[in-house]
Amino acid sequence: MASSDLRITGVSVDVIAWPLKMKRRHGVGDIERSMPGAILRITTDGGLVGWGEVAPWAVFTGTAEANATGIAHYLKPILIGADPLRVSSLMQKIEKALTGHTEGKAAIEMALLDITGKRFGLSIAQLLGGRYRERVPLSVSIANPDFDADLEFAQYVASRGVNIFKVKTGFLTHAEDMKRLERLRSTLAPTADIRIDYNQGLDPWNALQQVREMEVFRPTFIEQPVKRHQWEAMADIARAIDTPLMADESVFSPADAIAMVRQRFADVVAIKIMKSGGIARAREIAAIAEAAGIIGYGGTMFEGGIASAAGLQMVSATPNIALGAEFYTSTWVMGIEVLTRPLQIENGQSVVPSGPGLGVEVDEDAVKSISIAHYA
Repeated sequence: MASSDLRITGVSVDVIAWPLKMKRRHGVGDIERSMPGAILRITTDGGLVGWGEVAPWAVFTGTAEANATGIAHYLKPILIGADPLRVSSLMQKIEKALTGHTEGKAAIEMALLDITGKRFGLSIAQLLGGRYRERVPLSVSIANPDFDADLEFAQYVASRGVNIFKVKTGFLTHAEDMKRLERLRSTLAPTADIRIDYNQGLDPWNALQQVREMEVFRPTFIEQPVKRHQWEAMADIARAIDTPLMADESVFSPADAIAMVRQRFADVVAIKIMKSGGIARAREIAAIAEAAGIIGYGGTMFEGGIASAAGLQMVSATPNIALGAEFYTSTWVMGIEVLTRPLQIENGQSVVPSGPGLGVEVDEDAVKSISIAHYA
């Protein structure tokens, strides 16, 4: 499109500490009390403001601090004075200027798309081609080391219509994991959709035996049993079990998605804006997977309301991300809300925001209350 009359006049980012309501345990690490993140604000001379969110995890993708300083010191000079509507052009320059830092790049892209949507009165989903779905089935993770508390939580969200439960495994013994699954399966309704996620928690030499025994619980899929780059082990497991195998950490980029298709090491893929570096790259992964008959799932990285809204906009416009998504952390995990109107969850589904851009408004005082460092 031709250049617009808008120009970016300011780029600021706050490193934040999200207070958490509950503990979370995964095969590669634990989270409790607080979770680091960052919130980005891009201003324009036309008065439009775009918001983005960095949601990293040090053992998974990167750190909030590295992403915030990367934006402030290396990427801000590219943005100041630029036309915010030239999203593709700016993201190409950003990709060349800084390697890695996928979460920071995702935050910049969502802020630029937020501005673009507000300029034209369109949601990001409409910018991406229109809504395929208005609501997204909600998947809730069972990951509290206090399993009794997690059972109570599962029953609570089930009463709110949630029917998809993803159980984090691999951080305890196999026998303990089996007991947890038995209790959950007997507690929830017979129709409950249970999924299993190892978060790379198993070693290849005995992973297949343990995964096979999990099939008794009739999971919809089993996610990432082994380490990220152990693609051959993933392929062996995928061929040997009846349950679909999902790749998460094994697929960060479109190039990884091509490898997944070639080696057929997964039947399902978790698509996350933070992993891939933004909505455009995430949708490239979804398109590659769709061409090979591999279905997508909307994963998250402990995002607050801003990034969750971006994820909902993407899933809304991407037909192949069809197995639900995890956009609930701002509602039930985070101890503070940064949106003036929280994301809606109705009858076990996340409602896609309908306003322009991200479709949300940010409470700047709430952001300041959890900020631990500010770059302007």
